[in-house]
Amino acid sequence: MNLAAVWTAKLTGAALRRVGRHGNALPGLIVERLFPRFLPHTLAALPLGTVVVSGTNGKTTTTKMVATVLAEQYRVLTNDTGSNFVRGAITAVCDHADWRGRLHADVAVFELDEAHAVRFVEVVRPQRVLLLNVMRDQLDRFGEIDTTAGLLRTVARTASTAVVLNRDDPRVAAIATDVTAARVTYYGVAPELRADFPTDDELYGTDKPAAGSNGLSEGTSKPTPVAAADSTLIPASAELLAVDLGETSTLMLRIGPETHEIALRAGGAHNAQNAAGAAAMALTFDLTPARVAAGLRAVEPAFGRGQTFTVEDRRLVLHLVKNPAGFRQTLRTVHAYSPDVVVIAINDDYADGRDVSWLWDVDF
Repeated sequence: MNLAAVWTAKLTGAALRRVGRHGNALPGLIVERLFPRFLPHTLAALPLGTVVVSGTNGKTTTTKMVATVLAEQYRVLTNDTGSNFVRGAITAVCDHADWRGRLHADVAVFELDEAHAVRFVEVVRPQRVLLLNVMRDQLDRFGEIDTTAGLLRTVARTASTAVVLNRDDPRVAAIATDVTAARVTYYGVAPELRADFPTDDELYGTDKPAAGSNGLSEGTSKPTPVAAADSTLIPASAELLAVDLGETSTLMLRIGPETHEIALRAGGAHNAQNAAGAAAMALTFDLTPARVAAGLRAVEPAFGRGQTFTVEDRRLVLHLVKNPAGFRQTLRTVHAYSPDVVVIAINDDYADGRDVSWLWDVDF
């Protein structure tokens, strides 16, 4: 069955490329329909199991960070194209397998959309789960924010080895009470940085404009200090201590008992926070803090997440945004290196949500 499924996916992908298409969903969708047991059967053979990364913001970048760090020591399979439905994970497995249907990997690291993560864990029980944040996003798909938190709670319950949570997001940190079969650890940012990483409630909980004193752009809502004070009581296995913004970011990151200076190739405070989450997940494996830091330094920007190009002798930096919180952080990053021209393009395709009213909440 594995061989037939792999050939089906590979030939479908080849046919798409032949006609000039590069879709990552269709091969996996066909395999999912024809071979429903392919994914759990194949992933069960991985000696270190599966890591699921989910949350509203930062999934693609954090998944790439985790995969790159783990690759310092293990053979890693990941869906690095950003195709984060179950069918995207299936396509990644088939692409990684050879034409004999054999999978040469020790561990799989999958980015999964919040709703599709629930579908994934119904057929594959992950060994580890990393949950990033819960923000208002794609209300036409998910409904209210607590619905999204409930989806992530369901995913966390299925982990068998480790669950890593963002201690600074109250909805994510609260998921720990539902985890019974796995060890729970946390990542976070230092107390003096908390105002630069507002939660959803902090973004929408006050209409008083800040004067920019909290590091955010002028006119944003100033976070209340309550959540920040509470979150510092939770020990983190990885903690962001400082970050210098720019087209690239230099950060100080505590990884376990050690502190490392890391130059990230993907700029922005949000990517520095993602690095803390990736480091905390990596520490649940048999990796030293120094090796984790080395892996983070090697991470290339994921598709559209701070990628740079040269177009007609001009430098172009591409930032993908999908919700108000991510857009605000991206604008902070862009402001830090002051490009000559900023172009903003918006789509309302299905994959990113047909409802674009979320733009109202972006502080342009």
